[in-house]
Amino acid sequence: MQMNPGAIAQLADYFKVLSEGNRLQILCCLKDGAKNVTEIITETGLGQANVSKHLKILAQASIVNRQPVGVSIYYEIADPLIFELCELVCERLSVSLEQRSQQLKTGI
Repeated sequence: MQMNPGAIAQLADYFKVLSEGNRLQILCCLKDGAKNVTEIITETGLGQANVSKHLKILAQASIVNRQPVGVSIYYEIADPLIFELCELVCERLSVSLEQRSQQLKTGI
């Protein structure tokens, strides 16, 4: 697959957003549906400033959508395929870890 430099840069930026643990924790929190900042703080244990900063980054990357409801802003996953991507990576990491474990056991 041939990609132009601009597309590669966008892809790299997307993965940079996903490379931060707190942002992944927030995404997992939103997997079951939209939540406001207070609900995300309660579920993740992260501080308000930290959650707000990461939600801003996720929204700028179009990974989450912001939906005003009354005086609150609710955040939701923009594209549920993000979880398929995460599951694919987790499965690959699990296979790789198992292979390394077997190699250590057999001395290869």
